[in-house]
Formats: sequence, structure tokens, C-alpha cells
Amino acid sequence: MKRHVRHVLKDEKPTIWIGKEGLTPQLSGEIEKQLSKSKMVKIRILPSALQTVTAQAIAVKAAEDAGAALVEVRGHVFILYRRHKKTQT
Repeated sequence: MKRHVRHVLKDEKPTIWIGKEGLTPQLSGEIEKQLSKSKMVKIRILPSALQTVTAQAIAVKAAEDAGAALVEVRGHVFILYRRHKKTQT
């Protein structure tokens, strides 16, 4: 599944940027919203956010907050994936 997600998002541009404030509650909400709309999201970390923490640490924290799987961290860009929640009728 990770290979498929990487292939789909390979040519896509990141839809969320993490700035100097880091991973804020507003950004976590936006990640949650985009993951519920489409199962995967591509996020870029701006260099100003990497003054005190690493890209890997930010990606792991974002994945934990969203309850998503961290697919890949490449440079300052990472991909999160979460299956759609099944609705019960």
C-alpha cells in the first residue's frame, strides 16, 4: 500500500505547509480534514520550522495526532495515509 500511495502523490505538490510555529492545533485540524476527504496528504516542512526539531520528529507527531500511517519522509516533505472510517448503518 505504501508503494501505491508514494506513486499517486509522486507528482503532486504538498497541500499543507508547516511554518515556524511548528505543528499547531489549527494545522492538525487541517490535516484531519484533508485525510477525511482524501485518504492521503502530502506535507512540506519549511526550513524555519526545523530550528529545534527534525523533520522526522514533526512527521511522527503529525501522524500520531491524526491517527494516520507515516508513509515516507523525504527531505522536508512527508506523506500521511489513513483509511476511510467505515460508517455503520
